[in-house]
This record gives sequence, C-alpha cells and structure tokens, in this order.
Amino acid sequence: MSKLLNNKIALITGASRGIGRGIALAFAKSGCNVAFTYRSSSKEAKELEKELTKFSVRSKSYKSDASSLIDSNRLIEDVVRDFQSVDVLVNNAGITKDNLLMRMSEDDFDNVINTNLKSVFNMSSSVQRLFLKQRKGSIINIGSIVGLKGNPGQSNYAASKAGIIGFSKSLALELGSRNIRVNVIAPGFIETEMTDNLSENIIENWKNNIPLKRIGKPEDVANACIFLASDMSEYITGQVIQVDGGMLT
Repeated sequence: MSKLLNNKIALITGASRGIGRGIALAFAKSGCNVAFTYRSSSKEAKELEKELTKFSVRSKSYKSDASSLIDSNRLIEDVVRDFQSVDVLVNNAGITKDNLLMRMSEDDFDNVINTNLKSVFNMSSSVQRLFLKQRKGSIINIGSIVGLKGNPGQSNYAASKAGIIGFSKSLALELGSRNIRVNVIAPGFIETEMTDNLSENIIENWKNNIPLKRIGKPEDVANACIFLASDMSEYITGQVIQVDGGMLT
C-alpha cells in the first residue's frame, strides 16, 4: 500500500519538540521527506533528524528564525538547494508569554505577534514564489482554539492565532486559482512538554470539559496535517479544522 505522502517534501517550522516534532515524525512515517527548523534546540534537532531518517526518508534541520523575513527567504533557498523542491509548508513555530493585559509588557505582546503571526507572513511570502512556479502547493498553518474563543491572560496569543485565521482565509482566496491551498488547524488542549508541569487536578478539570474525555496528543494534530498535506484534501482550502476533542462545539 502506498503511503499518503510518499516522496513529497515538507518544510515544518519549529519542529524540534512538541506538536512540531509530532508532525515531523508522522510525515516521515507517511513517506514524506522532511526539512524542519529550530531556533535554539540544536541537540533535539539533530536527534530528530537522525530519528526521521530511520523511516527511509530524507531529513535535514535548519537553524532559522521565522520571525525574520531575511531568514525565511534564505531558508527557502537552502531547502530548495538541498531537496530540489517543497510541496508542503507547515507554519508551526509559536511561543506564549501569558499575562493579564494590565501586567503585559509591550515586548511580550510584540514577541508573541512576531513569532506566531509575522512568521506565517514571512514563510508564506517566501514559499509562494516557488509554489506559483510549480502551480501547486499546500500551506498548513497551526492556529489554536484560543484564536476562535479567546482566553483570559492570553490576549497576545489569541490575537496572533486569530490573525493566522484571517491571513489564511485571505491567502486561500488569492492563491486558489493557482492550485495552492491554505488551511488552518486549530488544536485544543494537547499534551506536550508545556503541559508536563500542570497538576493532575488541572488536567482532570480540562478533561471534564472535553466531550471525548481525554487530552489530545501531538499525533492527533499530525494526522490532520497529513490529510491536508495529501492529495486527499485537494478540494479543501480556506478552512479551519479544530482538533480539540469537541471542546469548542
């Protein structure tokens, strides 16, 4: 049986850990060659690179800052030089700097917007020239249900993720006639290194508010990404797919 992403080439930002790492592993298992970025976790990046090649695919990590347009342009050039092309871009890089608005600094607001939202502009802008030339491509932007419903103490994060949705819908309309698809995945509460420090009580409370009664795993988000990266979704663009166990229903 042929794998869903056999011989495709994907570029994933912020993949050295968490959801990004889960996406990279799932793509490799599906036969996809994976280029991915990291900002500071070089040890984890090299370990992941080695792990991905076990699935008989090509893999390479790149130190790059997606919040910089210069870095983003250079990254696309480097990946095309090494892999000859890119079929799928997954904009996953993201940070949080949570605080109530009355205590939030301008730097904390700007850093979250630059890393989470401006990076999506930078990477999409950099890859679109290649996709236009190929007349084909899939851009998958990782949002959040917080961008749909808001969350106290996360006005910066919510703004960045809501911005991703508006940006993606607009870009889908711009690029649809060139066979370039743009979609958003909005994860709910997903188990990552960031949730490891939460108490059992907090996790149980979250579970009780989720109809499927469990915390999501990076693989749950990755499976939705595989669908949007594959030819099975070739008539889907401009959509937001919630991967939240029914939390926001």
